[in-house]
Amino acid sequence: MDNVLSVAFCHRELGTIEAEGSTRMCTGAFCFLYFWQYITKNERNVIHMSLLEIEGLTHSFGENLLYKNAGFSLNRGEHIGVVGQNGTGKSTLIKICTEQIMPDAGRVVWQPNISVGYLDQYAEIEKNTKMQSFLKSAFSRLYQLEREMTMAYERAAMGDIDMEYLSLAAKHQEQLEIHDFYSIDTQIEQVAKGMGLSAIGLDRPIDKMSGGQRAKVILAKLLLEKPDVLLLDEPTNFLDKEHITWLSDYLSGLDNAFMVVSHDCVFLEKIANRICDIDNDSITKYYGTYSEFLRKKTLLREDYVRQYSAQQKEIKKTEEFIRKNIAGRKSKMARGRRKQLERMEKMEALDQKEITPYFHFQKVSFTNTEHLLVKGLSVGYYYPVLSKIDFVIKGGQKVVITGFNGVGKSTLLKTLVGQIPCMHGHYKFSDQVTIGYFEQDLIWEDTSRTPIQIVSDSYPDMVMKKVRKVLALCGISSKHAMQPVGTLSGGEQAKVKICLLTLKPCNFLILDEPTNHLDIQAKDALKTALVEFAGTILLVSHEETFYREWADRVIDIEKQG
Repeated sequence: MDNVLSVAFCHRELGTIEAEGSTRMCTGAFCFLYFWQYITKNERNVIHMSLLEIEGLTHSFGENLLYKNAGFSLNRGEHIGVVGQNGTGKSTLIKICTEQIMPDAGRVVWQPNISVGYLDQYAEIEKNTKMQSFLKSAFSRLYQLEREMTMAYERAAMGDIDMEYLSLAAKHQEQLEIHDFYSIDTQIEQVAKGMGLSAIGLDRPIDKMSGGQRAKVILAKLLLEKPDVLLLDEPTNFLDKEHITWLSDYLSGLDNAFMVVSHDCVFLEKIANRICDIDNDSITKYYGTYSEFLRKKTLLREDYVRQYSAQQKEIKKTEEFIRKNIAGRKSKMARGRRKQLERMEKMEALDQKEITPYFHFQKVSFTNTEHLLVKGLSVGYYYPVLSKIDFVIKGGQKVVITGFNGVGKSTLLKTLVGQIPCMHGHYKFSDQVTIGYFEQDLIWEDTSRTPIQIVSDSYPDMVMKKVRKVLALCGISSKHAMQPVGTLSGGEQAKVKICLLTLKPCNFLILDEPTNHLDIQAKDALKTALVEFAGTILLVSHEETFYREWADRVIDIEKQG
């Protein structure tokens, strides 16, 4: 296989996007602002045609091999869930598909004339752009058609009676109707409501929004663009339960194809009819739902282990025969067996390195008295996003804060830990409280530092052997422990942050969406650690399944503010 990446993105054409009076050029399918591509009716009627072919894909980060000669296809109508443990290369696969990362080897080939939409939560958006204008830019190509149609009618009315202009105007009119141009406002309202954006206000400038709100707006625009293929990386991270349900229903009803990276099993079960599992340096495509995938993978793995074990026994038996007879009367037979052994296609041992993290939070003693009093608290940056908040948490209580995304849950936690000042009211922790805080943003002072260096910097007296041990316990492999933290997956970075938290003795854990990037094994390990933690917990989470069994109390912040 040639070490070549071949990518066909929409014939590599340039698309023009107009937003807030400015015009931007978008090259390739990896920009978050995608232009419309028109496909003929006959092309759309080809149901089983492959949209994407990946062959011979090989890629590494340093010494960490992600894929070796891997491949799969994406066909029309397929809804693929991409799964695998943290660090196996799920997000990297999406970035390879969008040409953000060039693989070491392999071919990634898109069918010509295919529009691809990629969810880039960190995309640059022009300052002061209002949500409605940004969402309308999803239809920029249609607005351009409308302008061309109007100009054609005007030319015809000015005396250019040539039927050419009337014919052109009629053609544009037909295209606008086919693409539901006259229902744009309704479409925007439906998606905005479904994503919980209507409550924010369509006139809200995007640069005045929280990170979660901003991510939802970008996702909403992507859904409105209706590309032939959607590529989504952890789209539920910033969504609450209600809006995850809406997104599940929306995606499951799509005729177009998509690939979604997610660790949310319930979400995957609803939306996916195919599963791509990244495991043991390979990508395996399974047909069926997520639950069917789990069953099939278990059976296949068990069958492979049986075959591998049988082959190993046969190899051992043959090698023993050769050793005993190579110089004896049966030397000819032994040499024949050796040739057979050399020609044998040997099965590779399955990598049993599924890392199951173990988290344990060190406790500081406390009494069951009042640990936190919040009275008439208002929080925000330039203006209050939450006002008149009242609640009390006693020692040993496990409390969860819920509410729609963007209501101010993270702002409340940042206020409580002293990162931002409160605007009105007050809060008070007991003198006996020692706080341990997990911030959901994956921000590091220096992304070039490795997890080993980060832990060593925080605990300079800790010997290197202990540093490696605590990282390994938290699910960070030795290879990943020596990589720059900025090159690690979101899940691995989250594990590093949790590792730091486990090293700090505390009796009051304040956690802001700690499960956002974690795989199933890590989520289960974190849940166990929180159940076993004898101290007080204040958790912000949108995953009810994560906290439902152990939370003592749930505070709906919408009803508080």
